[in-house]
Amino acid sequence: MITHRAYACEPWLLRETALNLDVLPQSESVFALSNGHVGWRGNLDEGEPHGLPGAYLNGVHELHPLPYAEAGYGYPESGQTVINITNGKIIRLLVDDEPFDVRYGRLRSHERVLDLRNGLLRRTCEWTSPAGRTVRVRSTRLVSFTQRAIAAVAYEVEPLDDEVRVVIQSELVTNEQLPHTPGDPRTAAALESPLEPEENLASGHRLRLVHSTRRSGLRVAAAADHVVNGPDSTRTSSESGENVSRLTVTSVLKPGEPLRLEKMVSYGWSSVRSLPAVRDQVDAALAGARSTGWQGLADQQRTYLDDFWGRSDVEVDGDAEIQQAVRFGLFHVLQAGARAEQRAVPAKGLTGSGYDGHSFWDTETFVLSLLTYTSPHSVAEALRWRHDTLPAARARAEQLGLRGAVFPWRTIDGSECSAYWPAGTAAFHVNADIADAVVRYVEATGDEEFQRETGVPILVETARLWHSLGHHDHQGAFHFDGVTGPDEYSAVADDNVYTNLMARENLRQAANIIEQHPEAAAAFGVDDEEAAAWRDAADAVALPYNEDLRVHEQSAGFTGHQVWDFAGTAPDQYPLMLHFPYFDLYRKQVVKQADLVLVMCKRGEMFDAGQKARNFEYYEQLTVRDSSLSACWQSVMAAEVGHLRLAYDYLGEAALMDLADLENNTRDGLHIASLAGTWIALVQGFGGMRHYDGLLEFSPKLPERLSRLAFSVQVKGRRLRMEIEDSAATYTLVQGSPMEICHYGERFTVICDEPRRRKIQRPPHRPEPKQPPGRRPASRH
Repeated sequence: MITHRAYACEPWLLRETALNLDVLPQSESVFALSNGHVGWRGNLDEGEPHGLPGAYLNGVHELHPLPYAEAGYGYPESGQTVINITNGKIIRLLVDDEPFDVRYGRLRSHERVLDLRNGLLRRTCEWTSPAGRTVRVRSTRLVSFTQRAIAAVAYEVEPLDDEVRVVIQSELVTNEQLPHTPGDPRTAAALESPLEPEENLASGHRLRLVHSTRRSGLRVAAAADHVVNGPDSTRTSSESGENVSRLTVTSVLKPGEPLRLEKMVSYGWSSVRSLPAVRDQVDAALAGARSTGWQGLADQQRTYLDDFWGRSDVEVDGDAEIQQAVRFGLFHVLQAGARAEQRAVPAKGLTGSGYDGHSFWDTETFVLSLLTYTSPHSVAEALRWRHDTLPAARARAEQLGLRGAVFPWRTIDGSECSAYWPAGTAAFHVNADIADAVVRYVEATGDEEFQRETGVPILVETARLWHSLGHHDHQGAFHFDGVTGPDEYSAVADDNVYTNLMARENLRQAANIIEQHPEAAAAFGVDDEEAAAWRDAADAVALPYNEDLRVHEQSAGFTGHQVWDFAGTAPDQYPLMLHFPYFDLYRKQVVKQADLVLVMCKRGEMFDAGQKARNFEYYEQLTVRDSSLSACWQSVMAAEVGHLRLAYDYLGEAALMDLADLENNTRDGLHIASLAGTWIALVQGFGGMRHYDGLLEFSPKLPERLSRLAFSVQVKGRRLRMEIEDSAATYTLVQGSPMEICHYGERFTVICDEPRRRKIQRPPHRPEPKQPPGRRPASRH
């Protein structure tokens, strides 16, 4: 997007200076507003033209049958897909009976601005109708962080030349017609008009619609109220039907005389509450918003974001694109998780329907890695959602003949809905990723209540899974066979190193936690013998290593596979999974996304510096990055082993994944994990931050193009600010009690408002590794 001439590069704004319908679907994603509970895509106010209409409630979905050519035991029976709920953002305008439509008449100017400081989407345009009447339209939109059920629009129209008669139609619309997309016809059938009407209302300035889903049994309500300000000629009327509830405002305006409409919309849903209860829920939320008022909501939004940016902002000197991109990423990651409140964080957030609205391991490994140190409250809520889905995870484990709990590869409500088991069920590492997020959150916050009530059940049940999934061989080594790691081009492999080392830590931490909370552990029947078995398994986990190549194997025997014919692969044959059969990918040395490289970032204490450098160089030659989940971790490891230019180029790829639409699918929604990856690449890569056993460690370095990098992290109520310049790093404790940190192995204590300055070490010079032909990241030098 920002490579398009209509987009400006500014540190706190994403500004579109002209409307280009060719990138309208992409702009709807990047201009989306959300709070983790309610999501509105950045569609034009009048609803058309559009790429993909979108209003979403986190967790609201419909079921559909999953396709199987051949049935098999343990296959999930139904899929889940996010649905477009009642659209409350539509405001249509007629100027002397001519509908305002940017495709007709003359659009004299059009600007949209996503304001990252204020959490507002502003639009200003001037349009001349086919009949020659010119009006200026201004709108401002928000989805409230402080009142989670509320979204709002302020809409204003003003004539610029002659007196005009205008009509504004403010609507709630359900079962909008969606663009046709190719795919499983059964899914399409399930999503065609998925909401059945239960109640509708139009009374004065108030509107309401209540619907329910056919298969998933969810009840969804939306209500709207309005404040209208205009000349004495202004009149209003309202009407309602099963799928549309509408307020109509008419007025005659003179030049310089505006008509202003303030619209507040509330949303609610439930799988158990009655129609009157859900109706009362949205009415009460609306009453709260009305008492606050439009300006009050905007002021609350700014106050909320002032606090967020105060503890989370990342400052980058030397690259304006990266500065804009990291703030854009922080804002959208916040939007994805801020008020999810015991719901999942979908891979696309609430910005589009890509991936069917499912959550994956992305949440714990990418999104929560960022939020743990910037908005820890939202991390606790996301992990409590995982805890709430333990009954489904236990049932899945029992179905698979395993103990403990098996969390789903992809889901909305907590049950597995991946129809492709080699990449789904076999990707058991998601369980260790969740356990890792629990441990990281507790280390960063010291939240013992969470550790006892949420952490103990998750760690105990995932440890039981690993112990039942693995086995000791005759020499005592502990193996996990037939698993899929992060690299989905190597499925159903033995001893995937990422899986093994993450499971090892899961087992070790589970044994630790029951020592800390024996009473809580006893409630799950854990005894000393079981904990000892976990420790034994952890200590004996296999770690495949090729002595001849002196590199770790991604999985057992991986380095003995035939290397993929990269030279014979054309540029238009990427991503490979769309042009080659999986069976061929599975038996070759080709890596979709960081796998062994990722575990060196996550469990770096298991590798020495030489191993990291050799492993990184070896797997760089095989990694094609057919996934948005790779570049940020390759950036982190490239920075650690000393390839700063390459690390900087990978940072650019992660940062611009959506702003430059690098994978040509931003139209379906943003890549929330890659947006979080921008922060990961800067903070963990160039900041060199690691958090091991409660100690924050830093090994900072800067690529040649950046002159300064500054960021803050929160740990146990303390806020530590780090500023990196060319030759030194400065550590400042902004708030909280003294804390011990580590700089290149040197431990020291920082005290509030007493900066500590340390020299930066230069990384050793190494020849830059090669990538597969045509797969090197774009150079930023």
